[in-house]
Amino acid sequence: MKKFIRFVLNHIPRKYLQLFAHVAVRSSSIFYVGSKYECPVCHHRFRKLLPYGYVNSRENALCPSCLSLERHRQIWLFLQAKTEFFTKQSVMLHIAPEYCFIKRFGAMSNIDYYSADLESPLARVKMDIQAIPFEENKFDVIFCNHILEHVDDDLLAMRELYRVMKPGGWGIIQSPVNLARAVTYEDKTITAPEERLKHFGQKDHVREYGRDYADRMRSVGFKVEEVNLPEYVSDDKILYHALTPSVEAAKDTIIYYVSK
Repeated sequence: MKKFIRFVLNHIPRKYLQLFAHVAVRSSSIFYVGSKYECPVCHHRFRKLLPYGYVNSRENALCPSCLSLERHRQIWLFLQAKTEFFTKQSVMLHIAPEYCFIKRFGAMSNIDYYSADLESPLARVKMDIQAIPFEENKFDVIFCNHILEHVDDDLLAMRELYRVMKPGGWGIIQSPVNLARAVTYEDKTITAPEERLKHFGQKDHVREYGRDYADRMRSVGFKVEEVNLPEYVSDDKILYHALTPSVEAAKDTIIYYVSK
């Protein structure tokens, strides 16, 4: 299963994966039913979750029901514990909407929901994050997860996100961060997929963020809180919801909560 999932991720374009992957994955969910793990997004329980990863597969990563990954389950629990997302009336921009979230967010009566992406068939609005086609100060809430590492000019994209967020608004802007690296590494001369894999960790990444990731967002105007996973989830829930491979690993797992 690991090799099959890795092959699919690396050889089938993302827009087709988003249309059809849930059918294949959910059809296999009956073989994973159990009680060791619970996905907090869909509330289904399993004896184990599916492996996932473009390069190195992670065990117990992908929910066989809603297709949430560890980062999605972390965000869901953060929303419950630290925000009024599920109750307060808000206008929301969701960049590159994830399958596990899009129908749930779209069905919420308190959310005026805009999903957006450059190519995703799931998104309501087709757009480039470097040129967001909305007026200033429109959105109360913005989600942008694992997108900026793919974008040519990430600071321009961050400025655009800041521009369309209302004063008093907030968002979650996540990217892969190498905490062992002090400063973000990027080199625009590296364009070959295999070289990007070698330097940035994935064939379609154009940089590897370091510990200055939050400061890059602060540089365009955002206030940024770096919230560690153990601050809002107990040790037993970290394991039960398969949020990280171990409790120890959770200490270096951060939600980047931005506001204006």
